[in-house]
Amino acid sequence: MKKYLAAGVLLMALSCTNTDKKKTQASTDSISESKVATTAVVELTDSKVQNIYDGYIYLKDALVESKFEDAQKAATQLKTSLTNFPGCENTAIIAEKIASAKDIASQRKEFTYLSSDVIAMFKHADLKKGSIYVQHCPMANKGEGGDWLASEKQIQNPYYGDEMMDCGAVLEEIKPSK
Repeated sequence: MKKYLAAGVLLMALSCTNTDKKKTQASTDSISESKVATTAVVELTDSKVQNIYDGYIYLKDALVESKFEDAQKAATQLKTSLTNFPGCENTAIIAEKIASAKDIASQRKEFTYLSSDVIAMFKHADLKKGSIYVQHCPMANKGEGGDWLASEKQIQNPYYGDEMMDCGAVLEEIKPSK
């Protein structure tokens, strides 16, 4: 069983990771200033990776607040950021599924797959400042569980929103390398 788990983790890590450390110009598709302010404590070296992180957090926050249209908008922006990052084309397809979903329940289901990919990516990202928290809700997806990233330790569950806002726990803290 551990072999299968290790193989799964390796596959996820390869699905959307590119450790290219080149500095690039920020994308012209920017997230609203108010949403970026909530992620300002996390700084990544690569601006394209920063755009992906900011977009992901914007999407996660929309799901936490159960805002279907905001989640669609965030997923569309995230899809663009992922498409522009080599190695993340398949993850961009998942973001597109979230953007075109018919309801918030479908968005949350796809968010599980999206989170698996981006978690693997950010475990290998060059973090300059702040911490990224990998969080888990054991009850998400009909008891199968679901993970997500956050900029803060406080649990705000994107799988249930107001129904079970604080269901979950921090699994890991990703910190800047010294």
